[in-house]
Amino acid sequence: MLIKNKCLLVLFLLLVAGFIVGCQGDGEQADNGGSDLEVAYYALFNAPVSNWDPAVELSTGIVTHSNIYETLLHYNSETMELEPLLATEVTANEDGTVWRFKLREGVTFHDGTPFTAEAVKYSIERTVDIGQGAAYIWEPVESINVIDDYTVEFVCKYPAAVNLISAASYGAFMISPSIDEQGDDYFANGNACGTGPYMLESSNMNDDVVLTRYEDYWKGWGDNHFDKVIIKEYTEVSARRQLIEQGEVDVTNMLASEDIDALKNVDTVTVDVYKSFVSLLMHFNTLKEPFDDVRVRQALAYCIPFQDIIDYAVGGYATQTYGAIPEGIWGYSDELSQYYLDLEKATQLFDEAGVDPSSLELLLTYTSGSEAERKVAELFKAELSKLGIELEIRALPWESHVELAYADNIDERQDIFIMYWWPDIVTPNSWYEPLFYTQDPPILNLSYYSNPKMDALIDRAKEATAVDLDAAADIFNEAQELFIEDCPSVFIYDEELVWVTSTTFKGHVDNPAYPHVVYFYNTYRDY
Repeated sequence: MLIKNKCLLVLFLLLVAGFIVGCQGDGEQADNGGSDLEVAYYALFNAPVSNWDPAVELSTGIVTHSNIYETLLHYNSETMELEPLLATEVTANEDGTVWRFKLREGVTFHDGTPFTAEAVKYSIERTVDIGQGAAYIWEPVESINVIDDYTVEFVCKYPAAVNLISAASYGAFMISPSIDEQGDDYFANGNACGTGPYMLESSNMNDDVVLTRYEDYWKGWGDNHFDKVIIKEYTEVSARRQLIEQGEVDVTNMLASEDIDALKNVDTVTVDVYKSFVSLLMHFNTLKEPFDDVRVRQALAYCIPFQDIIDYAVGGYATQTYGAIPEGIWGYSDELSQYYLDLEKATQLFDEAGVDPSSLELLLTYTSGSEAERKVAELFKAELSKLGIELEIRALPWESHVELAYADNIDERQDIFIMYWWPDIVTPNSWYEPLFYTQDPPILNLSYYSNPKMDALIDRAKEATAVDLDAAADIFNEAQELFIEDCPSVFIYDEELVWVTSTTFKGHVDNPAYPHVVYFYNTYRDY
């Protein structure tokens, strides 16, 4: 059922979302008679908000927050460059320890509060003080100084790429300082106040969200923008496919490969495939025998059926990773070596290590509910069995998954840990420091890998990132070569993100730096 009458569409969508809202609006909408409201509908695979506080949110709430709030800069994944957003100009001193941002004038928050340097200082200091979500991204910053109403300065403890940090997907949103006057329960009560194109109109137990356009948005409004946006959770893949196929929603993603292939033959939808920054990796427990021998880890890497995994676990919607950095991130190199399925090579390495593979009984854990991870584990198990290796596969909720990985007794921990990874800041360091820098106790370095040479390379690359990206990329490539040789983990594939949209829904372009986000201000209806 494709509902073409716009007023009926509004009523239908709002009823589905649990609200009954009249078609009559105010301002420009009222001048148009109230019947010309354009509504966009996003069927999301997860909750549209897990925390209304943008300083705390660290999940798919980015989908909602990115339409309400804005950051100082924005990463363009096509050019791999930073673009002005709430800041118009950025300068740094020679060693990358002092950064000045010139701010856009004439911007207001949804409550009318002017956006100024004080608002920047407030937003970031509040995020750091709360210390949740992605607050850690601001760790290099020692102080924030207001130079004048539209100039703010960041002073760092050591050279740091504050420009990249300011464009992070989490933890970098600008928030109205007026919320301090609203009490401690402001966000807990489901409120929002940013500078973005859309304001929060209503929500229903965070299961669905209704946004309405902010008339005084600094970019202005032309003739063809959506007046309202509805983002609603549909966890069932079949439900999302049915809704998009029947024309009852405008956009969705995270469908099964067989559903995607079927939808390519539906005339009323468009299927677009994009590279993403989401990678699947397999950690080896480097503290356990025989994984403490690099040759054993390398042997297991040669048992991974990479192409079968891509073909059958994700239906072809992925590419094998080179090193750790996905294509589209500066520092990526396709000249790095890759592991490949070679059981003969694996047998040779086991022999060199003095390990009889048929004596190995291994435990692999993955996050329950992930069909792709399950299929990866099963395909890997089939190859290992050819060498007599016994692999137990255990699906665990994420909390239990990491709890086992943190067990005090190393021998109680898993042998192999599968997980997805994507960046908070678009820099190779978003992979290397969290995953491969020495951590005691472990946080996300779940191979428990520790190499002073790797730590030194990461430290050097981090500092170089503040002043010379080319030099930083060269250092990260050294780190990648060391990583491949030491093989504490193996990146299996870089996922492709498939968006399915109504043929009348135009203007959406995926940006993998901000996963699953639709910037509705850039989209429009074209019948």
